[in-house]
Amino acid sequence: MKPRKIPMRKDLLSGEMFPKKEMVRIVKLKDDTLEIDPSGKKSGRGAYVALQPDLVKEAAKKHVLESAFSIKVDESFYNELFAYVDHQKARRELFGDKA
Repeated sequence: MKPRKIPMRKDLLSGEMFPKKEMVRIVKLKDDTLEIDPSGKKSGRGAYVALQPDLVKEAAKKHVLESAFSIKVDESFYNELFAYVDHQKARRELFGDKA
């Protein structure tokens, strides 16, 4: 049997390629707001972020999401994203790939 292809996505913050399941999707909605999309299926323009909390902090300083989505991003969204990424990383370390 032929091995299945693993979908890869480019990390917005570091530019590295990672498996899609090891990333979180951020989506820009029609009303120019950003949301974290855990399902990866919301409609809108999306970008992927790896589960690396230190990169999220660096992105907040450099305003990476503002330049990627061409909108003003509130500091509270960066805090929410950091908390989500940190939590997901901890879950993966505790429970493995199934979390």
